Amino acid sequence: MDELDNRLIAALVRDGRASLSLLAADLGVTRATVRSRLARLEASGEITGYTVLTRRDPGQAPVRGLMMLGIEGTGTERLMARIAAMPAVRAVHSTNGTWDLVAEIGTRTLEEFDAALFAIRRLQGVIRSETNLLLSTRQGR
Repeated sequence: MDELDNRLIAALVRDGRASLSLLAADLGVTRATVRSRLARLEASGEITGYTVLTRRDPGQAPVRGLMMLGIEGTGTERLMARIAAMPAVRAVHSTNGTWDLVAEIGTRTLEEFDAALFAIRRLQGVIRSETNLLLSTRQGR
């Protein structure tokens, strides 16, 4: 990826519905260049899809939080897969520093959130955790 690819991706993050003409004008290149760059980024797996965010999306899981996890031994990949398969888990990230994994959790109620935390803590290999509720979210541009 070069600087133009990075600028193209940044433009799509800002507006995933931008037309080829608008993207080309913003980037100072031709529509053909934008089209070929997009095709290459999609083929290489750098762009894996496009999505729509709606006003209702946060409401589907209004209780959201981040659960940091300490893992014992070498079972991190196995635990990542098990945690990611749980319905309340939106994503699982490996990280550096104090914690081994960070799980993004979203549920409809605090009771469901608590049940998700309890289920994760019971997994063999999870030795400690810390959870922070997300109170508000602002999308960057």
